[in-house]
Amino acid sequence: MLGLIVVVVYFLAMIAVGLVSRRKVRGANDFFVAGRKGSSLFITGSLLATIVGGSAIMVTTSLGFTQGLTGVWFLLVGSIGLAVLGFFFAKKVRQFGLYTLPELVGKQYDQRIALVASILIVVAWIGVIAAQIIAAGQIMSILVAGNPTLWMVLFAGVFIAYTILGGQYAVIRTDTLQSVVIFAGIFAALAVVFSRLGGWSGLEASLAPEHFAFPLSAQFGGYSLVKFLLLVGLTYVVGPDMYSRLFCAKDVKTARVSVLWAALLLIPLALGITFIGMGASALFPGISPEQAFPTVINEVLPPLLGGLVLAALLCAFMSSADTVLLTASTILTVDIVKRFKPSLSQKQTISLSRWGIVVLGICALLLALYLKGILDAILFAYTIYTAGVVLPVIAGFYKKRLKVTVWGALAAIIGGGTAALISKVFDIKYLDLGALFISGLLLFVGSFIDRKIRSRRLDRG
Repeated sequence: MLGLIVVVVYFLAMIAVGLVSRRKVRGANDFFVAGRKGSSLFITGSLLATIVGGSAIMVTTSLGFTQGLTGVWFLLVGSIGLAVLGFFFAKKVRQFGLYTLPELVGKQYDQRIALVASILIVVAWIGVIAAQIIAAGQIMSILVAGNPTLWMVLFAGVFIAYTILGGQYAVIRTDTLQSVVIFAGIFAALAVVFSRLGGWSGLEASLAPEHFAFPLSAQFGGYSLVKFLLLVGLTYVVGPDMYSRLFCAKDVKTARVSVLWAALLLIPLALGITFIGMGASALFPGISPEQAFPTVINEVLPPLLGGLVLAALLCAFMSSADTVLLTASTILTVDIVKRFKPSLSQKQTISLSRWGIVVLGICALLLALYLKGILDAILFAYTIYTAGVVLPVIAGFYKKRLKVTVWGALAAIIGGGTAALISKVFDIKYLDLGALFISGLLLFVGSFIDRKIRSRRLDRG
């Protein structure tokens, strides 16, 4: 009963925030980048709330349950990626002062490349939204009871409505509070789990030694680590959601400092969530890995504390889902539709973006009902995105030095993205990482051929 009350109150609060924020959205800057007034506190909080979504919590606890300490890598590669972004690229990204990542691609190359990147990102990000919906359905059906499908539909309806109403203005202001609740909920749950086990020594005594192997283990080898570092970690170096937060920052220094703080704070969160999964494995070895976190809430935590952790999970679901949905809708509107209808006014653009939120939210819900697997949905999305977009964007920051061209970038995005899609659809082993190699090869070989062709044309001229 307490769980249901927490859910209802939280959902109503989110809708209320959206309604209040709607009145303050006066133009495209407010709706898409929160007026570019974000402080370090807001940007750091929003980054953390976006990263530590419901799917990230469910996947990390599941990995902690099955393979032990190496499960921390699912979020730890994000910390590494954010550090790279903060030290090398955050300043460059914020200086552009744009709305979306594809706009940045357009500045690096041209609008054709921006359009192709936009389409690939929108398709991939539908998969990321679907992962949040799946996670919400699975965990709410266990914690509050009911059909998972019903919870998926209800959750999707609430975060779609909330995002439509307030846009980025609402999202970035609530994310900071949500990140605090996530922190409090995770470490409160961890404290109770450790108390139940008798501390760290009790955890060590309850699990096999291989559960504490790090950085590699029998269940998590070198290939798996490289796969996580590249296919997941690179989405933090070049990510539409990460860049949308940087565009919201009030200046370059704020953007850089916020990313580095988020990288630092993500480390204890990653460890805490992993330890909860390991604790669940020690206390309830007979359950399925996906039930690790909800079982801890139901069986270990006292009711009041369970309500706090449930609120933290709701924050994790909502903060990540609304950010990803708004990012995808902004790209759909600004970088795809507006390319063919440049005469759209600000009011029309915002209205169109709100319709995009509805359409993409429904597509993600349908995909979630079809896939049903959280990690499958995330890796499907990240593999396609990383193999297609990441290397051309990084190379674009050093375009003259690396001598990459428009046609090389186009070949990399299409070739890498297509190879990744084939690897996932047909489950071809090693092609997921191979697709990233194909993208890099096409980028530089295609650029070399393009330069030679243009050089010959100039000579003939």
